[in-house]
Amino acid sequence: MSALKTGTVQKVTVLKKITEGFILAGSDTSYKLPNENNGDHVIEIDQTIDVFLYQDRNGEVIATRTIPDIRLDAFGWAEVTEVVPHLGVFVHIGIEKDILVSKDSLPMISRVWPSQGDWLFVSLERDKKGRLLAEPITEHEVQNDLLAAPTSLLNEWTTGRVYRATKAGSFILTEEGYRGFIHPTERKQEPRLGETIEGRVIAVKEDGTINISLLPLKQEKQLEDAEQLVAYLEKHGGSMSFDDKSDPEDIREAFNMSKASFKRALGKLMKEDRVRQNEGKTMLK
Repeated sequence: MSALKTGTVQKVTVLKKITEGFILAGSDTSYKLPNENNGDHVIEIDQTIDVFLYQDRNGEVIATRTIPDIRLDAFGWAEVTEVVPHLGVFVHIGIEKDILVSKDSLPMISRVWPSQGDWLFVSLERDKKGRLLAEPITEHEVQNDLLAAPTSLLNEWTTGRVYRATKAGSFILTEEGYRGFIHPTERKQEPRLGETIEGRVIAVKEDGTINISLLPLKQEKQLEDAEQLVAYLEKHGGSMSFDDKSDPEDIREAFNMSKASFKRALGKLMKEDRVRQNEGKTMLK
């Protein structure tokens, strides 16, 4: 029965002091409060206190005086403390034990998994044995608690964390509480789930959500792409088998840019007289 109360806050009475802590009386069973879970609190026998319940590594339901913001019925941001391939990631919710986010709740592509130091927006769930798991927030739950972004945010920069990663794109929650979306065409690399990103607002929609781009402005991107081509040329002895007539797919595979971006960057370098083209090749001058 006690395992059914893990992940919740319970009001209990202090029964007695033992060497390793205290014994607490709940409504239908007793719990142990280890000394390390009591913090700096002063406890007296027969005192009524609030505790949070969870299972320790041995499967015993124990109490802590630390009441986390993240519970069965409450979401919060939790820092990723460890990544375990084939198992999932562990997050710190404030209590003495880190909680597992199962790989089944993470993206299928492991490179999009959170890294240590990232933050996930989670609540708690219980498995059949009463053990706690952390679950990332669902889209439905996000919709219930959003702020509408003002139109004045257009073209401004914003910071947020990725709370959902899908084939359609990445979804973020900004520091202000706005929901943002990053289309795959508006990024060079897919952000990790839980990663903190900074992007430019390119649209404020009628429902108050925003679209975000992680790409630089056109002028900045042209400069960045041009320098990428120069770096490629320098790495390959000053010559490459690409010019403005090269196949778009070959260009994307080699440089991760569209043919239009490639031609703009190449045109900039030719205008600056830094490269020349000859027989399907481009060479540094």
